[in-house]
Amino acid sequence: MEIVLYSVIALGLLGLVLAAVLYVVAQKFKVQEDPRIDEIVALLPGANCGGCGYPGCRGLASALVSATDISGMKCPASSAETLQKIGKILGQEVVESEPKIAVVRCNGTCQNRPTVNRYDGAPSCAFAATLFAGDTNCSFGCLGHGDCVAACRFDAISINPNTGLPIVDETKCVACGACAKACPKGIIEIRNRGKKDRRLFVSCVNKDKGAVARKACTAACIGCGKCAKVCAFEAITVENNVAYIDFEKCKMCRKCAAECPTGAIHEVNFPPRPPKAEATEEKQPVQTNA
Repeated sequence: MEIVLYSVIALGLLGLVLAAVLYVVAQKFKVQEDPRIDEIVALLPGANCGGCGYPGCRGLASALVSATDISGMKCPASSAETLQKIGKILGQEVVESEPKIAVVRCNGTCQNRPTVNRYDGAPSCAFAATLFAGDTNCSFGCLGHGDCVAACRFDAISINPNTGLPIVDETKCVACGACAKACPKGIIEIRNRGKKDRRLFVSCVNKDKGAVARKACTAACIGCGKCAKVCAFEAITVENNVAYIDFEKCKMCRKCAAECPTGAIHEVNFPPRPPKAEATEEKQPVQTNA
């Protein structure tokens, strides 16, 4: 009985000693965290989408508190009002950036880009992209398995069952870029929303030569350069047989879209074009005095 009692006392004393040691070590090596981090985390959406470039909302909050200049650090999922509140906490001015949105640069619908083979593997774009070029003759287009949908934390993107292509919900998209990172074909781009939510972009990334691209998809960019020729603002470049519109230079005149022979340039949220004027009267012959 005495042995048991001594053992209990010894273990108790050992526990007290170890607890004291742990307390001293914890006090010596403890890290004081800036209380502003918790304030900023409370303001952030908590989606942990990674669109800011940091590992989650707390990672961004820690970086903001430590930074001497926060002008290049943004949370795409936060409103302008929230960003101003964060700036006030940090005592720094937050410059509002141009609102952005994800756009799908592929017009290879089921009608424009018919299926020529069948994929029976795992329903994943990343997995399918490692095995073959795609189930159509276009090796650059959307695979349609929805990796972008799974990556979106805001339920802002879905696959259209009629076209087989992703569609972006403008009311939900925060331009975090998660869908663009998830797409193995690189067909999703983060661009400026534009004034009145109007956008103009080439909905194609096919780098094949014109005849090959057009044979694979009737709405493909063929790299003809007609759009670049009519652009008065040098906003369009043609590289690797595909055109690209620089949204920083584009003035939304829409001349390029009217000139495109394949309809590869998409106009979003623009008013309908006026009908072409048709001659209502026949030209009268010129009369001359004899």
